[in-house]
Amino acid sequence: MIDISPSVMQFLLAFVVAAPLVGALAALLPPPPGLKGRSPEQAVLRHGVTVTAVVLAAAVALTLGFDHDAPSRFQATTDISWIQALNVRIHLGIDGISLPLLLMTALLFFLCALYSYFKLPAGPSPKAFVALLLVLESGTLATFAVLDLLLFFLAFEMVLIPMYFLIARWGGDQRQSAAWKFILYTLLGSVVMLLGLLLIGLNSGTFDMVALASDNGRELTRTTQILAVLAIGVGLAVKTPMWPLHSWLPDAHTAAPTVGSVLLAGVLLKMGTYGFVRILLPVTPDGMHTFAPYLAAFAAIGIVYGSLACLALTRKGSKGDLKRLIAYSSVGHMGFVLLGIATMTPTGVNGALFANIAHGLITGLLFFLVGALKDRYGSSDLDTLAGATGAALYGRAPRLGALLAFAAVASLGLPGLAGFWGEMLALFGAFDPAEGLSRPAFLTFMAIGAFGTLLTAAYLLIVVRRVCMGDPHARVDAAPGAPAGVALADVHGYEFAAWTPLVALTVLAGLWPAVLLGLTDPAVQKLLAGGNA
Repeated sequence: MIDISPSVMQFLLAFVVAAPLVGALAALLPPPPGLKGRSPEQAVLRHGVTVTAVVLAAAVALTLGFDHDAPSRFQATTDISWIQALNVRIHLGIDGISLPLLLMTALLFFLCALYSYFKLPAGPSPKAFVALLLVLESGTLATFAVLDLLLFFLAFEMVLIPMYFLIARWGGDQRQSAAWKFILYTLLGSVVMLLGLLLIGLNSGTFDMVALASDNGRELTRTTQILAVLAIGVGLAVKTPMWPLHSWLPDAHTAAPTVGSVLLAGVLLKMGTYGFVRILLPVTPDGMHTFAPYLAAFAAIGIVYGSLACLALTRKGSKGDLKRLIAYSSVGHMGFVLLGIATMTPTGVNGALFANIAHGLITGLLFFLVGALKDRYGSSDLDTLAGATGAALYGRAPRLGALLAFAAVASLGLPGLAGFWGEMLALFGAFDPAEGLSRPAFLTFMAIGAFGTLLTAAYLLIVVRRVCMGDPHARVDAAPGAPAGVALADVHGYEFAAWTPLVALTVLAGLWPAVLLGLTDPAVQKLLAGGNA
């Protein structure tokens, strides 16, 4: 920890949230003379890298100045009146729950901007691409920093339009239908969620999330809490996504450009689960207690469903797209997050928060790698990549093959890597759920989840075998122009720069889980105790 004054911390958090929005407006302006470089396109892409780098540096400074001895206390807070008639305030702050998500978001956006500088997806104006990317960053960072229900909703909705256009204008095949499906699902879920947020605010007399969490639902009747959880939970479940509200996700991932898939999996899905932890657990505990068994049941089904869908895509002749496969794997991984939340225990919720971060790092790396495969082979179809002899990455591009194998074993939860701890803690939470929840039911959900981990290992190892192994001298039956023999570009320098931080953090979180759990556990203990811990 570095001693940074409260006023500077306050400025840093406000800067982290607002700077990308200012950067987005600046991206649309003509570049100043002398800064164009070789072309205006290069200048605006460099602008995106610079803005995201500055935001990441501010987030790192915020982390260094954070009082790690008091992670349950909101720090770097700003609290000023905005709409007096509705008692809506511009209230910002971070604690041990939101800080890791804020830092991971800033990192992923910087890595995506850096990757796009060298590998811009085909589409219209680079100015629009960079501006949309920065608006998306501002909305996601604000979601993890605001402490007012209506501001949370505005930030939650702010990400929809930029992501829609990133898919619809810079995506691949079927991008228009995928983008419409994404926007319709999430908008309909958000409308229902807004009704639930208004129900809480109007019945309790405040939209302040800190005050509501401290009250712990005492001002809300049981019926109000149940209705609020039902309404808000639907909106959050769509964004997570929870089975059976997940069907927009595979299409969106398959059609999105590489950086769009990385951000969708690494950041946007976390907004839904964060809402469950930040709003529903502390504000409507009785309502959550009523719905927890159903949430756990849907989570357990999602774990197995996602794994079975991935296994189906790995079969020869199924023409399974690797991006689609990773999207279905996200349904399963986010099922573990929801299962941990449904236990309503410190162990389970800590596991959910850990799994959130692990999934963002590992799945972000997987989508980067699949994007690189598609660039080299002209396809991300598993049958095309495997062909008769396999893509043989171990022989053709050994570093790329090693990274893919690393990401796969991290995703299946290998001990010593980040994916292990979150899923294990979620299952431990289900072994001993909160008082009043049916232990036999949760033991059943735990057993189903454990079975899902075996299925996860099966499909990921099949992917590694089919893509990484084979005869490196045989031609792969890929798109026209696909490489023959061993000649295949291995990891480029810009790819190495974009992927190395994700690999390093996956190892660090796996070997030293206290880095995350030391932040989240005190905040979770306080949250579940209604702010009284």
